[in-house]
Amino acid sequence: MEILPGSFDREFTLSELLGGISQKRLGEALAALLGAGFRLSSSAGEVLAGTTNDLPGGVRVAVRHDLEVLGWLEAVAGEDQVRAAATLLELLLHQGARYHMASALHIEVVRADYEALQDQYAALQASEARYRALSQQLEERVRQQVEVIKSTQLQLYQAEKMASIGQLAAGVAHEINNPIGFIRSNLGTARGYVGRLEQLAPAIRANASLAEDWKRADMDFLIEDFGALLKESIDGTDRVARIVADLKGFSNVDHAEVEVVDLNDSLHSVCNVAHAQVSPKAGVIMDLGELPPLRCHAGRLNQVFLSLLLNAAHAMDTRGEIRIRSRHAGDELRIEFIDTGHGIAQDVLERIFDPFFTTRDVGQGTGLGLTVSRDVVAAHGGRIEVQSAPGKGSAFTIVLPAGGLA
Repeated sequence: MEILPGSFDREFTLSELLGGISQKRLGEALAALLGAGFRLSSSAGEVLAGTTNDLPGGVRVAVRHDLEVLGWLEAVAGEDQVRAAATLLELLLHQGARYHMASALHIEVVRADYEALQDQYAALQASEARYRALSQQLEERVRQQVEVIKSTQLQLYQAEKMASIGQLAAGVAHEINNPIGFIRSNLGTARGYVGRLEQLAPAIRANASLAEDWKRADMDFLIEDFGALLKESIDGTDRVARIVADLKGFSNVDHAEVEVVDLNDSLHSVCNVAHAQVSPKAGVIMDLGELPPLRCHAGRLNQVFLSLLLNAAHAMDTRGEIRIRSRHAGDELRIEFIDTGHGIAQDVLERIFDPFFTTRDVGQGTGLGLTVSRDVVAAHGGRIEVQSAPGKGSAFTIVLPAGGLA
């Protein structure tokens, strides 16, 4: 018999209370007490034991439980005998009611415990899901922090390298400046001496005894050629002086870390410094527009310009062309490096800013140039835009806010 939740204190029917008793044995026991002529029926008229025939002259006694009439016991026997049998039945019903109530109460307790366990299980699952999500968030934050640390380490490495290069460049520039200064001075003095010899030439030619020796020594050609040689030497020393000045400007050793500069001057300096590396591979065309002065880390931007210029030169399979453009558009400064090189495939283009990623042979590139360049430009509040396709060259555009650093 199914016991429903909340049924331990409800009213039971006669058939429910006798449900755990064998009807055959109950019938045999009542027959022994009352004889064959008896009938036990519920209050609804259902015959539970005995005959279904009418019992004329029989005695009919109510069968009760907790003052509630649950059925009737009828028998062709004495009234006292029938009442005694009914009393025995009521005792059985009382024990059956206790059994059913205990059973129903137990089931309800078990069901309540089960539901409580289900609630706890659901709460544990929700808690596990929250902890799993928190764990994933922590893992993501750890990964991001690791990337930040790696990026910072790369920038520190590059900054240290650039500082060393800057110090070396400053020392070299200083050492070259001294001999270039006196060489330039001596060449100027020598050119003055040649001028004085040229002034003596007419007087020497007028003297017959000296004119023959002058002609024999071909002094006219010597003075003319010597003057030309001195002029070329002076031009060469001036060029070396300009290169040294550009090298000092590129290393940024004579200026504060943050300064106001004309980026066009920086681009000229970078091109002069990289001339020996770039000229065998590409011709450089300068297409520079008027730019407002920019407050920035000039040395760091110089390194970005140099990196993009050398990358463009390395992209040449045959001698090509690199065009450097500068423009002032609204509140932005745009510096473009456009080359006619072999271009970049899409799958490679997606990774060019990844640390240590390089397409060059082992030992020819660290894979840090574009990574550091991106970080330097981002530190200035700008960005680097890239357009490229295989066989069609590449265009790297540095976009900086015209206001510069605060």
